[in-house]
Amino acid sequence: MKLRRLALTATVAVAATSSLAACGSTEPSVGKTEGTYVNTGDLRYQVQISRQLNADDFEDRDYLTGLPTGASRLAVGQEWFAVFIRVFNRTDKPHESASQFVIRDTTGKTYQPVAVDPNLNRTAYKPLLVGSGDQIPVPGSLARENLTQGGLVLFKVQSSSYASRPLELEITPPEGGKAAFVDLDV
Repeated sequence: MKLRRLALTATVAVAATSSLAACGSTEPSVGKTEGTYVNTGDLRYQVQISRQLNADDFEDRDYLTGLPTGASRLAVGQEWFAVFIRVFNRTDKPHESASQFVIRDTTGKTYQPVAVDPNLNRTAYKPLLVGSGDQIPVPGSLARENLTQGGLVLFKVQSSSYASRPLELEITPPEGGKAAFVDLDV
């Protein structure tokens, strides 16, 4: 019985030490999968989900509103690809959220976001000044409360890039500095 108690005490001590050691660590700037938090600049970003969109699907159609004139057409071999992002400010000062995103496949091919009018598409990601302790999309907004729970960053991606996975999202902080990277599920 004493041996069992000693083993339990040792296990609890190791767990407590491990937890305390993690408190001083910094968040990574590289996320191996969606759902993980990455830091860039003074903000924390989380890719909620990424996925291909189908313009003929009733659910996806709403994500494709607010596109610039002529941008709604895909070239041969292109597909819509959506990344839904949340941003958190855990500092005591407001900070601008990122406005520069790039998707890169393993061959080095890059994709820039398609401009989406946030006044016409209420799920669109909109770079904002994020107050201390706040997040975007803001709770209660359509972008935050829909199934994706994130702001839409929309891309046109060559179908051939899906064979060159993983796709990687690069998030560049507005004030410059080290970018953050997240591997995207496809």
